[in-house]
Amino acid sequence: MTERNALALAAALAAVALVPGQAMARTQIRAVGSSTVYPFATAVAERFARGNPGAGAPIIESTGTGAGMKLFCAGIGERFPDIENASRRIKPSELKLCAANGVTAITEVQVGLDGIALATSKRSPLAGVTTRDIYMALAKTPFGKPNKSKTWKDVNAKLPALPIRVYGPPPTSGTRDAFGELLMTPACETNAGIAALKSSDEAKFKAICTAVREDGGYIEAGENDNLIVQKLEANPGTLGLFGYSYLEANQDQLKGVTIDGVAPSYQTIASFRYPGARPLYLYVKDAHVGAIPAIRGYLAEFTRETTWGPQGYLVRRGLIASPDAVRNRSAAAARALTPLVAASIK
Repeated sequence: MTERNALALAAALAAVALVPGQAMARTQIRAVGSSTVYPFATAVAERFARGNPGAGAPIIESTGTGAGMKLFCAGIGERFPDIENASRRIKPSELKLCAANGVTAITEVQVGLDGIALATSKRSPLAGVTTRDIYMALAKTPFGKPNKSKTWKDVNAKLPALPIRVYGPPPTSGTRDAFGELLMTPACETNAGIAALKSSDEAKFKAICTAVREDGGYIEAGENDNLIVQKLEANPGTLGLFGYSYLEANQDQLKGVTIDGVAPSYQTIASFRYPGARPLYLYVKDAHVGAIPAIRGYLAEFTRETTWGPQGYLVRRGLIASPDAVRNRSAAAARALTPLVAASIK
C-alpha cells in the first residue's frame, strides 16, 4: 500500500467514525497474534459476546506475534485487524512498518504476565537445567562454534543422557523471541568477546546468542501449543517450550523443568524470580475504534478486575496478574485510548 492510499483510507475511516450511526462493513472485532495470549483473548471474547449479543462474537486468530504484527501494521480499514495480541513488546521496526502504512495511533495495554515454560513428561528423568545448559543445548552456534551436542549429558555431565529434542514455536512467535532474549542471551553474554559484539555488530551478536539449531535438536511445532503438549505426552524424554498456562492446564501429564533452580509457578512468575517471566500485551488500532464501537466494550471487559485481577477468571485459566500499578495504568490507557509514544520503544 502506498502512503497516499494509506492516508486516504485513514481519512475515509475517520470520516465514517464522525458520522453517527455509520460504521465499516465489518462490525465484528478482529484480533490476530500470539498463541500465548490466544486462550485469554478468546475467553474475554466469549464473555463479551454473551453480554453483547448484538455486537457479534469477536474473531480471534492465532497467527503468532510476529506474523500478527505484519497483518496489524499493513493498513487502516476493514480488511485489516483491529487488535494485535502479543507475547512480547512491539519492536521499533514494527512501529515503522505501521507508520509507513498509516497506522500511527496505537494504544498499548499490558494485560498480564506469563512464563516461558520448559516442560516434559512426568516420566522423564530430566528435572532441572540452567540457562547455560539451555543455550549450549539449543543454540545453533554456541559461543560462535557449531553445536555438536547430541544429549543433555554432552551439555552438562550432571544431566541424563537423553537426546536433545525440544519442540517449540517458529520464528514468527513472540514466545520464540522472548526465549532467545530471556533464556539464551544471558548465558551467551557471559562470554566477554561476544557481549562486546552487541554494540559493534548487533546482527552477529543476535545470531550467535539467539539462533536455534536446525539439525533436529529444536523442532518447530508451529503456532499450536496444544500440539506440543501432545508430542511431550507421546514422547517421554522430549521437552517443549510454550506459555505457562499450557503447562498449568496439563499438569496431570507434564511437569515444569526448573531453570536455575526456580520452577515455573504463579508466584515465581509474578515476582519475576523465574528467568522466563515476561509481560503480555494488546495493541489497539485507535483509528478503528470509532467505526467499530464494540472495541471499547471488549477492552472494558478485558481490563475489569474480575477479568485480569488476582481473582479474575483469566487467572483461573493460567494468566499471571500484573502488579496493581501496571493494571491501573493499562486500564486507564485502554479507556482513554492513549497512543503509544514511539520513543518509549527501544
